[in-house]
Amino acid sequence: MTPEPNDPSALTARQLIAGYQRGDFSPLEAVRAVLDRAEAAQRLTNAFVRIDAEQAIEQAEAATERRRRREPLGPLDGVPVTVKDIFLQAGGPTLRGSRTVRADASAWDEDAPVVARLREQGAVLVGKTTTPEFGWKGVTDSPLTGVTRNPYDVSRTAGGSSGGSAAAVALGAAPLSIGTDGGGSVRIPASFCGIFGLKPTYGRIPLYPSSPFGTLAHAGPMTRDAADAALLLDAISGPDWRDWSQAAPAPAAGDGLADGVKGLRIAFSASFGGQVAVRPAVASAVRGAVGRLAELGAYIEEADPDITDPVDAFHTLWFTGAARLVQHFGREQRELLDPGLREVCAEGERASALDYLAAVDARMDLGRRLGRFHTAYDLLVTPTLPVTAFEAGAEVPKGSGHRRWTGWTPFTYPFNLTQQPAATVPCGVDEDGLPVGVQLVGPRHADALVLRAAHALYASGAAAVPPPAAG
Repeated sequence: MTPEPNDPSALTARQLIAGYQRGDFSPLEAVRAVLDRAEAAQRLTNAFVRIDAEQAIEQAEAATERRRRREPLGPLDGVPVTVKDIFLQAGGPTLRGSRTVRADASAWDEDAPVVARLREQGAVLVGKTTTPEFGWKGVTDSPLTGVTRNPYDVSRTAGGSSGGSAAAVALGAAPLSIGTDGGGSVRIPASFCGIFGLKPTYGRIPLYPSSPFGTLAHAGPMTRDAADAALLLDAISGPDWRDWSQAAPAPAAGDGLADGVKGLRIAFSASFGGQVAVRPAVASAVRGAVGRLAELGAYIEEADPDITDPVDAFHTLWFTGAARLVQHFGREQRELLDPGLREVCAEGERASALDYLAAVDARMDLGRRLGRFHTAYDLLVTPTLPVTAFEAGAEVPKGSGHRRWTGWTPFTYPFNLTQQPAATVPCGVDEDGLPVGVQLVGPRHADALVLRAAHALYASGAAAVPPPAAG
């Protein structure tokens, strides 16, 4: 299943672009190879809601002609991309993993901002990737599309909620994908599937329609390395009037990408001060990545941010968002929902306005404390997750004692509350050959710094993981 090194589907986006410019192969040849990988990825992992092969071929033919004339629409012209089926994409339904969304209920003639930016650049849209229903949890299964599996072991979960995107990128079904992250939903599956994932500062990427989970929800690149993520982030960060909460334009994400980490002040928190039980194999791999940052010249100090687990505040915000989403659903529609989502909605419906505002207060206080922490440290490093991929089809690891997915994601959702940029970089595998991720967190608007540190790990070879075993 793993692409051969001379197969265009094995290349990063930057390598594809260089190959187009040299004339080594055309966008059409690359996209044909990627479509083969997409079909295989679908058979193995159920990564796609749909594969738009005919459309992709047409777009690749047009990109090939533009590249031949040396008139590309933008850097991504002819580069294959997949998109999570949360984002609107004109020409087909966006079902959001739910049987409550009717494919014939809309003309489906509008692009989300990120998709519009991709079209403007000439990117080739390969297909829509799977999500749990409305992106509500940290694994990817839904009543609509079933279970999405891990490319390293198909008995395990790909993570979520952007699990289809992670599996697709890992298996060569396009080097770039766009996911959403409301509590870790880019970083969780990226970590489980051995790829790079970035949750940028909130507002860096415009969102429309707005998420039912409000300003917890970010869009983010899922790629094979940090350099590709910088390329994609710049491509999809253009302003869009439909998102009133988007941030001011930022410098290019790739600025200073190769400047390294020498002299950076980096705090390493292995377990948030003993609050999180981390599997030994995960802890060892993460310490190895931290050691490499020290070898590259960063000043490393073991230091824990001033955090007590904000899960109650997160749950209030997350569950009330879910309740609002289904507020107008009738009994028959509610019966179609994922049973876990129905439970979450019921909890959200019991929250009062004062409960919600108390959660907002807790969020603001957490943001203040993390802001103060970053006056002393340029970056914070943690494990991305305390575990590796567990059995597919389960919301929590068997025997863990956790009830909801937030029980095993304590390193990810706090930074959705604070809206900080956070990335996961693969840093090794456990005893079962499953990928481990290290998380790099920066202060708000320091996206380029997070990418710079991540790129340093890739450039030094510390981010290498074996290819997926699936197939």
